[in-house]
Amino acid sequence: MAKLKQVYMCQQCGHESPKWMGRCPACNEWGSLVEEVIDTSKTKLTKSNTSGNLPIKLKEIVIEKENRTTTGMQELDRVLGGGIVKGSLILVGGDPGIGKSTLLLQICETLGRQNKNILYVSGEESVTQIKMRAERLGVITSHLSLLSETSAGAIETLIKATKPDLVIIDSIQTIYSEDVSSAPGSVSQVREATHVFMNIAKGYDITIMLAGHVTKDGALAGPRVLEHMVDTVLYFEGERHASFRILRAVKNRFGSTNEIGVFEMVDIGLKEVQNASEIMLSGRPTNASGSVVSCTMEGTRPMLLEVQALSSFTSFGMPRRTATGVDYNRVVILIAVLDKRAGMDLSNHDTYVNLAGGLKVNEPALDLAMVAAIASSFKNIAIDPHTIVFGEVGLTGEIRAVSMAEKRVIEAAKLGFKTCVMPRANLDKMPKVNGIKVIGVSNVTEALAELLK
Repeated sequence: MAKLKQVYMCQQCGHESPKWMGRCPACNEWGSLVEEVIDTSKTKLTKSNTSGNLPIKLKEIVIEKENRTTTGMQELDRVLGGGIVKGSLILVGGDPGIGKSTLLLQICETLGRQNKNILYVSGEESVTQIKMRAERLGVITSHLSLLSETSAGAIETLIKATKPDLVIIDSIQTIYSEDVSSAPGSVSQVREATHVFMNIAKGYDITIMLAGHVTKDGALAGPRVLEHMVDTVLYFEGERHASFRILRAVKNRFGSTNEIGVFEMVDIGLKEVQNASEIMLSGRPTNASGSVVSCTMEGTRPMLLEVQALSSFTSFGMPRRTATGVDYNRVVILIAVLDKRAGMDLSNHDTYVNLAGGLKVNEPALDLAMVAAIASSFKNIAIDPHTIVFGEVGLTGEIRAVSMAEKRVIEAAKLGFKTCVMPRANLDKMPKVNGIKVIGVSNVTEALAELLK
């Protein structure tokens, strides 16, 4: 007979406790422990229930040439590492209304043109609702089958019977397994359902894409083991009411995690943004203090963006420091560097730093641009709008070299920038780029003297 045990499981991190507690000892979340019943009976592993797989020599394994399938979206293919790998398990997460279901339904049209059979399973919408959304997005392929189902066992049976090329599950939090007694969306159910789809993907060489909800902190809902089980984890970033979306890979077994895809939400779905730099700089003010353009690298892709800063006098003893899109602690350090190395007393000034366009960047190459923007706002001197600035700032005020400086300068020259202020250490290996003047600086004082003329 099955042995049942009652435990209290955290719905945020998956921590198990033998008794109820008001706060989870693992993630410190209040009121997240929920009682669940689990089966502790052990089944012996017999010859009949083993897979029978034998180890294969590495040199004997043959990889097919066409092991990737293009989605028809260059931005998505870039994030995935060149396309969808056959037999992979992909998890797409993001805030409600950010565009997860829209993206998954849009790629069905392109894959359908390649004669790929697709099964779209929704646990949140009826097939009629999906049909209405498909008509709005222009998805008319005859190779797409729709199913409204929440039972993992029923979905597994259908997949094994039809064997489609791609399966889309929207969303994993709505799928439940009859072997688990807890409610759908709980830690146990999400873990069990993902395990079922992982076995299907690997055993039958079927690509499965899962849509996942996120918590209020922006992390994927469900146990942390969910991200370890899948091959690729994609996050949609951006404000729900803004038009631009950033697709970022935080885990990818078949490609880089440094690439991003930029999309714009329009009335007919998600539209790719090929020239992200031009979009990020649209609407930039000219001859305004506290604004400077910098360049960040997202994988191998240079992207120009505007760094804004505002420094205003305050009569309170504790000045405010606010950072949007950049690391708050990094901003505090750079303010201290300006105070100590450049002689700017910011102790009685509120300082606000913002990356225009809704991007979130942690690259140290933005340090010099943030320093220049803060100093520009503090002295109320506008920086030449045709100047681009990048470089890492150390605690002693030195400007340190950054990677791929040549690509940054070439991207700036393409968009019409005339001057580039960069680390002097990068000048030695910098070839001449037509149309742009490159100036090397070795410390913060030199940089501000050049920018705030």
